[in-house]
Amino acid sequence: MKTMTCHQLGGPCEAPLLGETADDVIKAQNRHLKDAVKAGDTTHEPAFQEMKARWRHPKQAMGWYSATKKEFAELA
Repeated sequence: MKTMTCHQLGGPCEAPLLGETADDVIKAQNRHLKDAVKAGDTTHEPAFQEMKARWRHPKQAMGWYSATKKEFAELA
């Protein structure tokens, strides 16, 4: 199990996101952003909108995804 923070994935806070794989952590980030915005946390709104729009630009999204997977793999 590895941990990344919301901030490491482009969000505004240091909330820990746990996962066995980079995909698990990315899914946890997506849930975290959605829940924060739903609860009225406006500081998470830009990251939430970026997450929603990310896959509209596949090349750019794959760059972010590859970088995130690399960073996750380098964690202890």
